[in-house]
Amino acid sequence: MRNQIVIALTALACTVTPATLNAQNNGFNSSRANVGGNKGSAFNANRANNFNDYRQKLNAQYVSKMRENWQSYNSVKPLEAPDKDVKPVVPIKMSDEDAKKEKQDKKIVIKSVVKPIKQVTPPQPVAPIDEVPQTTQQYISFNYLGTQMKVRKPEAPAPTIAKMNENGIADAWEQLCQETYNNLVIDCMKLRSTHRLCDWAYLKMLESLGKSYCGAGNEATLVTAFIYSQSGYKIRLGIAKGQLALFYTSQHTIYGESYINEGNDKFYTLSADPIEVRMTSARYPNEQPLSLWVQSDPQVNYAASPQRTLTSRRYPDMSVRVSVNKNLLPFFNTYPTSEVGGNFMTRWAMYANTAPCKETQNELYPQLKRAINGRSQLEAAERLLNWVQTAFVYEYDDKVWGDDRAFFPDETLYYPYCDCEDRSILFTRLVRDLLGLKCILIYYPGHLACAVNFTENVNGDHIMVNGAKYIVCDPTFIGASVGHTMTGYDNKTANVILLQ
Repeated sequence: MRNQIVIALTALACTVTPATLNAQNNGFNSSRANVGGNKGSAFNANRANNFNDYRQKLNAQYVSKMRENWQSYNSVKPLEAPDKDVKPVVPIKMSDEDAKKEKQDKKIVIKSVVKPIKQVTPPQPVAPIDEVPQTTQQYISFNYLGTQMKVRKPEAPAPTIAKMNENGIADAWEQLCQETYNNLVIDCMKLRSTHRLCDWAYLKMLESLGKSYCGAGNEATLVTAFIYSQSGYKIRLGIAKGQLALFYTSQHTIYGESYINEGNDKFYTLSADPIEVRMTSARYPNEQPLSLWVQSDPQVNYAASPQRTLTSRRYPDMSVRVSVNKNLLPFFNTYPTSEVGGNFMTRWAMYANTAPCKETQNELYPQLKRAINGRSQLEAAERLLNWVQTAFVYEYDDKVWGDDRAFFPDETLYYPYCDCEDRSILFTRLVRDLLGLKCILIYYPGHLACAVNFTENVNGDHIMVNGAKYIVCDPTFIGASVGHTMTGYDNKTANVILLQ
């Protein structure tokens, strides 16, 4: 029996449906019950043949649909974040004397609570892809995030698009559906698992592969789209300005990117935003939009950035030297700004729920642990808070980046400037990882702070969430101790963002 790997295969809405597949599975069970001593092998072989036939029918009908006239669309202008025009907070300093004053146990009113983001698993398989024997072992080598990767090269020639029209693209897609390309898809799925790539990282990896295999051009886009769709993701192909464009859709609303409306889906493109597009309506059943959830940072080669020395102003012994993995920066740079469930405040949870890379943790965390070891939860939090408040230089995103941009923890540790959202994201990550305490983010228009659920008795400004008391900690209220809300925000209602 040939080796098999189950992949998430997106499939065309046609007469061959998952219901048909279930009926076939029932037939498998009946056949299995009636065979003799070799019934297991016969059952598996029969199942493999049926799945292979099913996949071939799906791809054949997809190709047939691609040959029909493609529909014309006009792109929609990018969505802007609701708080885009809100002026960001101006950092305020608190004197050491005021920071030491006795704090009132003041409850802050909650306007809304944003639930934690649920982790999304990659697309589930609907059919297996069989490995095919190869007479030669040649590979396509490519580099993604500073890591050399390779996949088995098909023994057939790389696909070519003879004409940039419906039939020309369908002919090339049909070529990719041949069994000789099976191992290419299988190996890509293995790379996704081995390197723990989230949906976005996997798409960008395939983009790198496509360019290495076919060169920068239409064929590279076609290969990227084919493997991504065969892996279970919902994509569309379009023609814009005479070039092939790959369109993807997301479970989360994406800001700052123009899109095409097709039904209830917003389709975004990896290439330059087109104004006019002709797009195929060919689709597979059970295809899934990508998730921008980052289960973990991509497991890629480590290239240390120059070390930074970061020292707390109030606690000089809270001084650490830290570097990050430079190879991850391109991933962070391309990561789209998004929201979940129509609530734009969820975008910060996407960043705050992602830990620093393991190498950075192994370097940074032991240094911080030595500085807080043996201290109470409050004392340890005070030290971490002042370290984030004073070791980093505050600057507005629009001055540095030209627009608002949130940082993953690694980015805050790397770049010379950060703002309130970056500090709150980093601080809540450190408190959860080093102290094991639950945290929330607190959103005011133009400002992001946070709060900690201490298991010891701690007083100060606080928010009650599901019966738990969270003490305010503001990494941008320079010099303020635990329990102080930034001046000017005392009487504001708070929007709470729960974190994992």
